[in-house]
Amino acid sequence: MAPEVSRTEDREDGLVAMRHSASHVMAEAVSSLFPNAKFGIGPPIEDGFYYDFDLPRTLAPDDLAIIESRMAEIVSADLPFVYEEVDKETARRIFASQPYKLELIEEIADNKVGIYRQGSFIDLCRGPHVASTGQIKAFKLLNVAGAYWRGDEHRPMLQRIYGAAFDTEDALKDYLRRRTEAEARDHRRLGRELDLFSIHDEVGAGLVLWHPKGGRIRNIIENFWREEHYKAGYEMVYSSHIGKSLLWETSGHLDFYKEYMYSPLDIEGQKYYLKPMNCPFHILMYQSSLRSYRELPLRWAELGTVYRYERSGVLHGLMRVRGFTQDDAHIFCRPDQIEEEIAQVLDFSFRFLKPFGFQNYEVFLATQPEKYVGQTEDWQRATTALRQVMDQRNLAYHLDEGGGAFYGPKIDVKIKDALDRLWQCTTIQFDFNLPNKFDLSYIGDDGKEHRPYMVHRALFGSIERFLGVLIEYHGGAFPLWLAPVQVVVIPIADRHIDYARRVAEDLRADKVRVEVDERSARMNLKIREAQLQKIPYMLVVGDKEIATAQVSVRSRSGQDLGTQPLEVLKANLKATIQAQT
Repeated sequence: MAPEVSRTEDREDGLVAMRHSASHVMAEAVSSLFPNAKFGIGPPIEDGFYYDFDLPRTLAPDDLAIIESRMAEIVSADLPFVYEEVDKETARRIFASQPYKLELIEEIADNKVGIYRQGSFIDLCRGPHVASTGQIKAFKLLNVAGAYWRGDEHRPMLQRIYGAAFDTEDALKDYLRRRTEAEARDHRRLGRELDLFSIHDEVGAGLVLWHPKGGRIRNIIENFWREEHYKAGYEMVYSSHIGKSLLWETSGHLDFYKEYMYSPLDIEGQKYYLKPMNCPFHILMYQSSLRSYRELPLRWAELGTVYRYERSGVLHGLMRVRGFTQDDAHIFCRPDQIEEEIAQVLDFSFRFLKPFGFQNYEVFLATQPEKYVGQTEDWQRATTALRQVMDQRNLAYHLDEGGGAFYGPKIDVKIKDALDRLWQCTTIQFDFNLPNKFDLSYIGDDGKEHRPYMVHRALFGSIERFLGVLIEYHGGAFPLWLAPVQVVVIPIADRHIDYARRVAEDLRADKVRVEVDERSARMNLKIREAQLQKIPYMLVVGDKEIATAQVSVRSRSGQDLGTQPLEVLKANLKATIQAQT
């Protein structure tokens, strides 16, 4: 008897089939406008679909409306989706003018090739699809982007049309509303507008330059990170940016991770690699002296910058870069300590992320991948240890089959942002392999050598991605404790500038991050621009404020908080920061 499928699963399967069908309808619409179009692939994706095309000209925004209109006609015709299997030779004849399809046909292992027809349109496909085009409900074409064929920058650049598809008009409208909100929160746009960071071709794609305000936020976050780690019993370490090839051979990175590593540097006839990870350096530190069971656990943390090769097509602002700083830590412990250490890291993670505003998460247990090192029995034992820690805390989690690192299983904590999107953040990785590879040991209470266990963990994941998520989560309006400029003092006229400067000096002495807007501009313009810069508070000073030794306080939301003595304002700022952290 087949397992029962829940209504939710049934609906999701139906959406996948409908979105896949919509991509075929879009391809048919494009073929009616461009008879010589060459077709790539057109899969369903989360919230919709896309299709890649090789076309005789670049699509313009107006083309999407025309394609969408043609799609509506095909949907109204209610054409059945008909599946059949043909042999490879027949498939080659059908797709004789489609080079991308022919390439895919050659990669099919057996001699059976699946094709789908709707009306006169034929596509290489195994489904699933809805029964007919009339079952495609609410859809909307969104945008056109460039995409290399098969994701390879050495292959042709195709034009990818993205679309959204849902089972009701209301669901589509809600998605479009959330998409508009996401665009307003886009960290790349806000990064420019708030002057936080930039990325330049002259430096290189995926390499971030931090401007003073972005640097200020980063400094605040890193100082907070260090303070919390010292409280939690960690020590800070530092490692170099490059290492000899032997190091990466021993660690296994050159076997399992080489595609993400840059070509080696030749230094005095020896190969050195930019580090993709910090862990081998921390292991060497452990090896630098004889360790006793009484010393363990050792918790070592580093804000270590690493370099990984990412294809240009997947780079995305701060979220996907080529050089980034991991908030890395490695814990060396005895086997009897492992579950307690993992539990402490998990608790530390949730406690640590709360001041940044994140309180909704989804947790994943990632298991043994296809490429791995070590014995299956060790993997099973490690996975069980991670599972037990989460079960003891009644923590709901998803299973990510095959999602572990090559050296061990892991727990991933993904932040749910203001738009219910998930972002990878904390990762806690069990590792029994690197201690073996580097022959790590400690002297036990029996006087004999024993093998330590090792835990890799990062709370932010990377400073860059975390800041990208943080910008989008708050829409650039950071909580007071994180804001690069917490207060701006606005003198109404030039004769009020000296008083504004004294106010700023007083606040600065109390560790408030403050600026004075001394420009010869109207007060209302200064207030408006401060609001656009998302500065939490504006202090307006004029004759009345000087006479009473006070300041008129406005919030970035536009609320007039009235006139206050400076000491009252400082007390309120401190109380707000204390509540947030």
